Amino acid sequence: MFVFIRAVVYASLFIGFFLVYVPASLLARVGIAMPPEYGWSQVGGAVLAGAGGVLALWCVLTFALRGRGTPAPFDPPRLLVVTGPYRYVRNPMYIGAVGALLGAALYWASASLLVYALAFAGCLYIFVVGFEEPVLKRTFGHAYEDYCRNVRRWWPRILPGRDEET
Repeated sequence: MFVFIRAVVYASLFIGFFLVYVPASLLARVGIAMPPEYGWSQVGGAVLAGAGGVLALWCVLTFALRGRGTPAPFDPPRLLVVTGPYRYVRNPMYIGAVGALLGAALYWASASLLVYALAFAGCLYIFVVGFEEPVLKRTFGHAYEDYCRNVRRWWPRILPGRDEET
């Protein structure tokens, strides 16, 4: 139960800052208080943001319940998590977060949020490749290497077979 509470607290802080506070600050800075209109862009943005948020939260729960840890780098899962959304792609939490930001950019018709979402995605890529993957290789060894061979980093495999992205 304690790991679940830690995961919720850390995820709330991360989500609150990077996915709520910073985007709201960007919108306020460029003077956007309401969407320019309500139409298909707002519906699509809301659906994308909601789906991204649900995916990210599913990942947090999977880390807590299956991995006995949190998404925070200083309190990571104790077990390698390869179930739930991690069965299909190695970084679904980050995909969900970027999806939520892209949905918000679409909803608000905001170029500033789009740039932020793309910069956020770039930072996540650097973090994953430069820090997270080497730590996971050291921590979980062959099990993580096998996982990397079978599950792609960013895009789920649609068709069985060998492809180049790791």
